[in-house]
Amino acid sequence: MLTLLVFCLTSVNLAAAVFYSKDEAMKLAFGDDATVEMQSLFPTPEEVAQIEQLAKVKLESNLFSFYVGKKQGAVIGYAAIEAHTVRTKPETLLVVLTPEGKLRNVHTLAFHEPPEYQPPERWMALLANHSIEELSLNQDIQGVAGATLSTRAAINSARKVLAIYQVLIQNKPH
Repeated sequence: MLTLLVFCLTSVNLAAAVFYSKDEAMKLAFGDDATVEMQSLFPTPEEVAQIEQLAKVKLESNLFSFYVGKKQGAVIGYAAIEAHTVRTKPETLLVVLTPEGKLRNVHTLAFHEPPEYQPPERWMALLANHSIEELSLNQDIQGVAGATLSTRAAINSARKVLAIYQVLIQNKPH
């Protein structure tokens, strides 16, 4: 009985997976030869309201870190690392935008729920090139059976990053 208990307790920890470190995530977003600058963004209450309205999600924080990738001084993209709870355990996503602020891709950096709840990378790739208005489950994007909460969380993170870009970064000097 004790052996079974020990096996069960260690099995729970085996489901947790960290796929990329922060440095690896920045290389994934911008390539090996890019310089990366971090921007700390502090929205006003009015900007928070705008972001929440656009994203259709409630913000948990009034501090956002955006990463700006540059090559030879030119912006090649933006990225944000989004951490949230899926069901009961955390997930961390890398949301990457083009220099124009369009969704380039979403990558899973860490996933601590059971692996069967994780949307596959091919599903994450379906999010690319969608506008904030198009990112909605069961409209342009289909969910994944068994991973509904994870897919919803990924879409919400992408919507949030796009909204933050539109309100706090777009049309502002870099």
